[in-house]
Amino acid sequence: MSVPTIKHLRAFVVRGGGADYHDQGGGHWIDDHIATPMARYPEYRQSRQSFGINVLGTLVVELEASDGTTGFAVTTGGEPAAYIVEKHLARFVEGAKLTDIEKIWDQMYFATQYYGRKGLVVNALSGVDLALWDLLGKWRREPVHHLLGGAVRPELQFYATSSRPDLSKKLGFIGGKMPLHHGPAEGEEGLQKNIAELAEMRARVGSDFWLMFDCWMSLELNYAIKLAQRAHEHGLKWIEEALSPDDYWGYAELKKQAPRGMLVTTGEHEATRWGFRMLLEMDCCDIIQPDVGWCGGMTELIKISALADARGALVIPHGSSVYSYHFVITRHNSPFAEFLMMAPKADEVVPMFNPLLLDEPVPVQGRLGVGALDKPGFGVRLNPACTLHRPYTH
Repeated sequence: MSVPTIKHLRAFVVRGGGADYHDQGGGHWIDDHIATPMARYPEYRQSRQSFGINVLGTLVVELEASDGTTGFAVTTGGEPAAYIVEKHLARFVEGAKLTDIEKIWDQMYFATQYYGRKGLVVNALSGVDLALWDLLGKWRREPVHHLLGGAVRPELQFYATSSRPDLSKKLGFIGGKMPLHHGPAEGEEGLQKNIAELAEMRARVGSDFWLMFDCWMSLELNYAIKLAQRAHEHGLKWIEEALSPDDYWGYAELKKQAPRGMLVTTGEHEATRWGFRMLLEMDCCDIIQPDVGWCGGMTELIKISALADARGALVIPHGSSVYSYHFVITRHNSPFAEFLMMAPKADEVVPMFNPLLLDEPVPVQGRLGVGALDKPGFGVRLNPACTLHRPYTH
């Protein structure tokens, strides 16, 4: 069979939800006094949108092959990422065979290395890579998880990230991860409030339900150690992304100091095999949490996971909807998945990337059977009701 080439690459921007799930309206739990690195400034403490967490919006990368097959993917990065995709990355994609995914990744990464390596550039690269996997799956008429080697279990289990773990338990999830609401700048009073919230949730959900804290890079080492020690009394399963993603030394010390049985997790804002190699070789954490839309795409997540598997570390990708589901169900060292509760009050299960994707599967009673992932590619469609803007062409 003759392999088609990639004829067109197009990059679009869309606002209002989608992959940039922080781009929400007012009154949403995801923007309510959550500890951040900017919380040291009182004027930026109440709302993450106040310091610009939602300024970029969602990036949509669309590919069209010479035989008419199309594929797409979404990630964050918005207009700046669209510029990088159209003006730089397109040259490595258009004209290539749609099976040349490894070569395309290598060329995109090393061509941008002088101004990239992490962050926005790797987000853009990740979007292109995921679109390539979607295109390949649609051309072969197979779901992406088949291309990755096939499912190793019949269903996915999920924990939920939200402000209301008690509601998540009622909805069938295996655990609940809470945003940490008070950071070091709020002193001992804030620390006590964090512990009180955990204690209240533990009383609501009982002793067997997982509870975790998502600290979103907001702490310094001593505060993180103190928080972990006090939270241990209330059965905290793990403390997540407590420090700056560049502070490998701090994470290594936190892992040493954490109470026995409590897990240290991080990696949501890490990128590429080299960044995760640092986390693993320096023994920074028990679980790595790459986001497939930010770490380098599916092509790179495969390599990251192999590094972790060799060291006996778990890989629990940061919530990225179908893009991580297809991966998690194929890996023994990814035994469960994250689901972000995107209902404003965290009281119902709605699609994570709503309203941008159609046919986006969601867990039922905290579980998702492999059959829900059996459509070609990633199995989702763009919602035609969402307005896509193409700010640049090439």
